[in-house]
Amino acid sequence: MLRQQTTKAPITALYCRLSRDDELQGESNSIQNQRRMLETYCRDHGLTNYKFFVDDGWSGANFDRPSFTEMMEGVENGEIKTVVTKDLSRLGRNYLQVGMYTEMVFPRKGVRYIAINDGVDSAQGDSELSALKNLFNEWMVRDTSKKIKAVFKSKGMSGKPLTSLPPYGYIKGEDGMFVIDEETAPTVKQIFALCLAGNGPGKIARTLTEQNIPTPGTVEYQRTGNTRRYYPDYPCRWSATTVGHILERQEYIGNTVNFKTEKVSYKVKASVQNPEDKQMVFENTHEPIIDRATWERVQELRKQRKRPNRYDEVGLFSGLVFCADCGSVMYQQRYDTPTRKQDCYICGSYKKRTTDCTSHFIRTDLLTEGVTANLKAITGYAAKHEAQFAKLLMTQTKDGGKKKTPPAAESWTPPRSVSRNSKASSRGFTRTP
Repeated sequence: MLRQQTTKAPITALYCRLSRDDELQGESNSIQNQRRMLETYCRDHGLTNYKFFVDDGWSGANFDRPSFTEMMEGVENGEIKTVVTKDLSRLGRNYLQVGMYTEMVFPRKGVRYIAINDGVDSAQGDSELSALKNLFNEWMVRDTSKKIKAVFKSKGMSGKPLTSLPPYGYIKGEDGMFVIDEETAPTVKQIFALCLAGNGPGKIARTLTEQNIPTPGTVEYQRTGNTRRYYPDYPCRWSATTVGHILERQEYIGNTVNFKTEKVSYKVKASVQNPEDKQMVFENTHEPIIDRATWERVQELRKQRKRPNRYDEVGLFSGLVFCADCGSVMYQQRYDTPTRKQDCYICGSYKKRTTDCTSHFIRTDLLTEGVTANLKAITGYAAKHEAQFAKLLMTQTKDGGKKKTPPAAESWTPPRSVSRNSKASSRGFTRTP
């Protein structure tokens, strides 16, 4: 018995698109009007088995539209053999990409393309005016982009916040300015207080997580439904990055910072960070949550780049000890095994294998002993020779910070197993061979 093989009839894709800018041009570009025109065309020209693909509210410069992507998947797998649009601009407003689809992708897949109002039908041959019409369509997007940028620049230069999302701790008032949010502002104050107490972003994040304080992304989701930064499985898990961003923002001292980012082109969706000289700072535009002295002190602490180590401690000499040979900062290292217990500082270049350096290290207890002895010698000299010590300090300041060691300190001998020479005394210590 012979089996009858059935094949699916090819689909005719009727594609509709409408952006917010197109809505301003009236009813002619509405989705309903496009549907009606495409359906009438199919009936009049015998195109059957048609299916609508609609992207409402999507720009023609963006080709990552959901329905357009779905339609192109049908083109790639051979299900769609005809694509019909109201005109070329409905397909897109980037003449290079539109040309790629109409001149390369569709012909390669054997797809017939029709743009009704532009008189384009690939079954009737190439249209000489298609490329020019695509170029005009892109010019419209470019012109619209320039106008939008001009509006944003005018608003930004007036001191009003450009961001649609206020910083954590604030909400937007009726006039568009930031107003303190009584629910989240106490958390901002707590973050700055914890930083002043010597805690790094990682430890602050763990503290807030333990207190079950909702993250900024969770608060945003609860208020707006936006899931961009919301993690339903971890609504109260703070990250060190989030804490670090909060500690850096000038908005908490009452300033508005505009033009932090910009889009390099209307064809590129992603934004890039602007350098500080391109940003605009407007002072005292709203009520501060943090006083300026506290904020500036926090910035100073963060510039020192002392962070808790893996033992959740800030080393006493973190950022202060350097390798005498390569000049790299020395990192705290702890050995705690049944046969060995030792706390020391080791050459960062050797530890990370970034440069060719050997395993210089100094035990923390010996370093502490040496620094303590040196401080005692200096303070003892200062107590006995106050006037001469003050003169030495003034001379050092005038000489641009060059060190002049008091006579009492020069006689100090480094602890056993630590060598000190002219190079090491200014930059760090090395272990004696």
